[in-house]
Amino acid sequence: MQNAIGGDVPTNPFRGRANARLPPEVNRILFVRNLPFKITTEELYDLFGRYGAIRQIRKGNTKDTRGTAFVVYEDIYDAKNACDNLSGFHVMDRYLIVLYFQPHKAAKKAHLEKQQADIDRMKAKFNVSGKEADAKK
Repeated sequence: MQNAIGGDVPTNPFRGRANARLPPEVNRILFVRNLPFKITTEELYDLFGRYGAIRQIRKGNTKDTRGTAFVVYEDIYDAKNACDNLSGFHVMDRYLIVLYFQPHKAAKKAHLEKQQADIDRMKAKFNVSGKEADAKK
């Protein structure tokens, strides 16, 4: 089977296996790192579209998010196939890092950052440094 850019479309080994057990971290959203800054969204659709129907791609455009993207597939098995095949894939002199998006880890990190900010604010308010508090114990 040929895709739009002339390459063969990889077959999905999970197609037709609705009861196949997947690890708990597998989901439809992939987080892609180490993307070339000059890659276009259309090129991302061509690359990731080889593995199944894509709902959306969100490419980072700020200084902190450049080189990253979120790819959302319609089907979880297509996302797994893409992650398995595109991790380490060589694109424009870079090797892609493709991971499953884990929202609970992102929320936990945000929560820890908020807690640290609260602790720092309380230390400043009561004029306490971490070294003094540790010495009193």
